[in-house]
Amino acid sequence: MNRRKFIRRSLAVSTAVAWGTSYEEQALLAQTDNAPSSKAPEPADSFPMGRLGQLRISRLICGGNLISGFAHSRDLLYVSPLLKHYFGDAKVMETLALCEQHGINTTILRLDDETVRLLKRYRRERQGKIQWIAQVKLPANDPFQEIKRAVDEGAVAVFVHGGVGDERVQQGQVGDLAKALAAIRREGVLAGIAGHSIEVPKAVERAGLKPDFYMKTFNSKNYWSAGPMPRNDSVWEETPEETRSFMADVECPWIGYKVLGAGAIHPEQGFRYAFDHGADFICVGMFDFQVAEDARIARAAVAKAYNRERPWLA
Repeated sequence: MNRRKFIRRSLAVSTAVAWGTSYEEQALLAQTDNAPSSKAPEPADSFPMGRLGQLRISRLICGGNLISGFAHSRDLLYVSPLLKHYFGDAKVMETLALCEQHGINTTILRLDDETVRLLKRYRRERQGKIQWIAQVKLPANDPFQEIKRAVDEGAVAVFVHGGVGDERVQQGQVGDLAKALAAIRREGVLAGIAGHSIEVPKAVERAGLKPDFYMKTFNSKNYWSAGPMPRNDSVWEETPEETRSFMADVECPWIGYKVLGAGAIHPEQGFRYAFDHGADFICVGMFDFQVAEDARIARAAVAKAYNRERPWLA
């Protein structure tokens, strides 16, 4: 360690001791040597990829909560409006373009008018090619209307929202998920099911529904504000070891999400944990200034995941 790094870290430690800094402040101080690199990005076509059906998908997928203004920020009520102010049209398009520049060729976004408008503008003005996997709900008045609209607007795959998956399984209505999968497939695209609870993939597997992919939350739950639920909207993976064990025997591609506990876990730890323990892809919300670093970390995490217990299934 050189003199400058030693002084900086010493100051960080002494400050934390003297002033009793929060966990967040200590984490930020510890990252002073991890500033984003100014190096040119690796070639986009060399980014690690997997396959869902005939689709070639980057192992790191750009999540859409930040872009849509949904910040799981515990009890900080101002954060979601702040995100909506930050992610104006220009910033959304810049972020998606950076993803493509660094090899991230897919994004997961909810279906709504604003998403559709932004994607159309991005494709028209930036000639963007990023693939869209659409998150849909099953409204009571017309359960499949969102599915049809998502495909009509260019989605390459569609999955049932995690909250809906949780609810249907909890209520014993797995048949609704079977009907949704069939409706998605009738539209000619890949069909998935998401869930925060491990009971979702368990119920789907028992029913023999065979989705084309799962989305299941997955992180170590190793952060100070972690649950149990409900606790300020702070946990999305109640059973990491059970998830790891169950998914090890599931022969279906798996997209891990909430792998950073909504920003509570550093990507160096979160990405590695998810890939080492079985996820085939990870979906991560990113600010524009995080894309390059997240892409670098994801490349390294995939490369190091050669001893994973669960084989790559995509």
